[in-house]
Amino acid sequence: MDEKTFVKILNILDKEKQKWNAPVVSLLANRTKDPYKILISTIISLRTKDEITEKASKKLFSLADNPYDMIRLSEEEISKAIYPAGFYKNKAKTIKEVSKRIVEEFDGKVPSDFETLLSFKGVGRKTANLVLSEGFGIPAICVDTHVHRISNRLGIVSSKTPEETEKQLMEKVPKKYWNKINENLVALGQTICKPITPLCSKCPIKDLCQKVSVERKK
Repeated sequence: MDEKTFVKILNILDKEKQKWNAPVVSLLANRTKDPYKILISTIISLRTKDEITEKASKKLFSLADNPYDMIRLSEEEISKAIYPAGFYKNKAKTIKEVSKRIVEEFDGKVPSDFETLLSFKGVGRKTANLVLSEGFGIPAICVDTHVHRISNRLGIVSSKTPEETEKQLMEKVPKKYWNKINENLVALGQTICKPITPLCSKCPIKDLCQKVSVERKK
């Protein structure tokens, strides 16, 4: 797949995703472009279903939506708020530690530097890139399981790991489109382009997709 076709796909999904009941769309809306909320909800999302992430994030942010209020909560209170997110006790500890560092070292503001974000406990490339793209509007490609799977199915990349997918997308896609990739492909993956038995007949980009390794289509 060439760059022009992939950009066309992103533009189509920009319009179509509003029609779907995709958790990522409502979750992003609730974040209101707040870097802190994006950072914390992404930590919660690791190894957790999108629907649970959305509910857990809402509940936690109703108690504390900034690092100053968060560090006033106990780990037990944070754990209870984000349950049943996967590894909720470990995540509660991470959220508390991350919030404390933001307060003590960065005057309560999430840093907008990739390497600095990676230095935080529990923050990997996926989380750092999402904070940069959604929180600060800085061009970045956040590759989660949906983006990795769908990018390969479309044929825009041929990769075995999320890191390879990120690198290939950065090489092939103009920087001005990077921030569209995660939200659009995740919404598609949550509703139509599922891991097993993707709903190809309902897909708005089915005529543009190369359907790599898709054996069963509906």
